[in-house]
Amino acid sequence: MIYDVIGDIHGNADKLIGLLNKLGYTQRTHPQTNTPYFVPPTGHRAIFIGDLIDRGTREVETLQIVFAMIDAGVADAVMGNHEYNALAYATLNKITNDGSYLRVHKQAHQRQHEAFLAEVPFGSAEHHYWLNRFYELPLWIETEHACFVHACWHTEKMAVLAPLLTDNNCLTPEALQQTGQKNSEAYDALERILKGVEMPLPDGVSFSDKDGTVRRHMRVQWWKEKLHNQRIIDIARAAPAELAQIPADAIASDINFTLNTKKPIFIGHYWMTGQPQPLSSQVICTDYSAAGRGYLTAYQFDTKNPLPLSEKHFVQYITD
Repeated sequence: MIYDVIGDIHGNADKLIGLLNKLGYTQRTHPQTNTPYFVPPTGHRAIFIGDLIDRGTREVETLQIVFAMIDAGVADAVMGNHEYNALAYATLNKITNDGSYLRVHKQAHQRQHEAFLAEVPFGSAEHHYWLNRFYELPLWIETEHACFVHACWHTEKMAVLAPLLTDNNCLTPEALQQTGQKNSEAYDALERILKGVEMPLPDGVSFSDKDGTVRRHMRVQWWKEKLHNQRIIDIARAAPAELAQIPADAIASDINFTLNTKKPIFIGHYWMTGQPQPLSSQVICTDYSAAGRGYLTAYQFDTKNPLPLSEKHFVQYITD
């Protein structure tokens, strides 16, 4: 089996169609539902690594393509933080019961979600339909050969979440409530799986991200062999403009992470740029900034010849 692991699409259906065509997928109409869907080449299966929505101009079409493939049994997908955010943005907090939503409707969150809501009006029947479909996306998938998750494979945090989830690692409405309570164990575990490892910055140090939000934690390249007591600028996963705001001699501490699997791990989320290549001998990222100026990217993982992970197995749809 060859898994075509496809990176963050973010509502760019044109790039998705281009990549699927380049990978040799062809369109067929499902005989029972009369729904068109993309069929993989013999021996292939698609796995979408999350963040199907937000930022793009063809949001619904992207979802229709992906879920038609899932419904036809030729693809799988894991949940990204943007699908989770869509659920939380639309769901009232039943634990605080104060009329607030699990994801606050502040300006920054509205801006991040506006492309999706422009096509799928808040509270509409279509909105409810797609939110219900998002519940079908597992937070992670593990097979005999590999692990698939949006941002970070952390077995300890997965163990925290597992009792709240369905048998195939999907959220329930109750699990959404539990993971939506800030500063709870469930919230922190969900953040780790869908957003990655973050380290606290030293007292007095902060940075402004690309959306203008001031942050006092910074993402970590958790796939690196050494994390503790390293310079923050050496192990952080951040844009150059963000790293420039961090003192060069600031040292990382209090990083709670251990990788407890030897299987290959596939992730998205990290807005990589440049020529695709493995992040380590064990970790592949397929997010190469398709939501911006980058290219939608896939990695073709052959379960019969899984290792070594190699840059030769990346495929990108490159537009002019």
